[in-house]
Amino acid sequence: MSSYLTSEIPGTGGLFKECDEDFLVTEIPAYLPCGEGEHLYLEIEKRGITTPEAIKRIGRALNIQEREIGYAGMKDSKGITRQTLSLPRITPEAALGLQLPGITPLNAAFHKNKLRLGHLRGNRFKILVRGVAQGGADHARETLRILEQRGVPNFFGAQRYGVQGNSHLIGGALLRRDFRGAVDALMGDPAGITDQRWREGVAAYHRGEYEEAVRLLPGFCRTERDVVQRLVQRPDAYEQAFRAINPRLQKLYLSALQSWLFDKLLEERLPTFDLVEEGDLAYRHDNGACFLVTDAIAEAPRALLREISPSGPLFGCKTTLPAGIVKEREERLLAEEGLSPEQFDLPGGLRMEGERRPFRILLGEPEMSREGSDLLLSFTLPKGSYATVVLGEIMKTE
Repeated sequence: MSSYLTSEIPGTGGLFKECDEDFLVTEIPAYLPCGEGEHLYLEIEKRGITTPEAIKRIGRALNIQEREIGYAGMKDSKGITRQTLSLPRITPEAALGLQLPGITPLNAAFHKNKLRLGHLRGNRFKILVRGVAQGGADHARETLRILEQRGVPNFFGAQRYGVQGNSHLIGGALLRRDFRGAVDALMGDPAGITDQRWREGVAAYHRGEYEEAVRLLPGFCRTERDVVQRLVQRPDAYEQAFRAINPRLQKLYLSALQSWLFDKLLEERLPTFDLVEEGDLAYRHDNGACFLVTDAIAEAPRALLREISPSGPLFGCKTTLPAGIVKEREERLLAEEGLSPEQFDLPGGLRMEGERRPFRILLGEPEMSREGSDLLLSFTLPKGSYATVVLGEIMKTE
């Protein structure tokens, strides 16, 4: 993302996520456990580990298959997260008695169904920004006022595209069935890699020195090493080498491409992202449904009241398209990338059907206080949106 809704307001600068305590996320559940059933809803506080790692540790400790453990939202390792998991056939005493690194059980109650991804309203954030610039508090206050009034641009942002910012490039090459391009994109550009062995390993790959690349690539580059190892055995079999990647990871690359295309359309729409046009598929914030806007003037008051917002596509083989000029924009972007909806209809569990996503999300309960040269921010966001977008608007730093 290279532009801001509040670009006329100076950023605060500063740093965040300097330590886990600087970034607290609490899930806002879609519903509360009813008190009976075979699924135990366990609220945990995790620190410094991802949601999958927390699930792995809990499953191992309680002798539960990881796939049987439900969760509503995926959280990364940075900061402190309070989220709920569902555990089948486990007593509250067993769950609350867990003593695991990085995990603290908080509450437990039974419910009738397994917790599924998306079973939450949103998240509440409490974030400390350290070392802000002079006048930063006033600038942050004004930015929050505008974001509360107009809404927050619903960007995915750079965090969606991997450490090298290349995940969407891999997904695009995969859709075009350009497997040499997909492996090239997976390896990335050595110029942007700071780790010396990683950089040298990628450079060796691009020189065609596959055995040397395998020798040099660090252990944390497991996916890259697996792919290049297959090229050592069959140097031109790029499709076979790429297919060695876990399908779940391949689907993440495709999802990153969807996100990148959405962000491109939102950036183009940013000046009027809170207004609907004729042809828009407007998103209803009360129930998530979309409808075609045939009279933009008639719908304008609902947009100003933040009841509806324009939506953009997460492209797929069954994506609902808008009409008129709005449809032309979306079709033009796909054509510029050499893509079509039909290409998203992939075999082997990689099929991407697509959906609509609002260009705007609503900022809830924004608060700010100053602590010396630091700012303490708190706010809520709906599920599927990112606090880093709000922080970007406030701090205006990469």
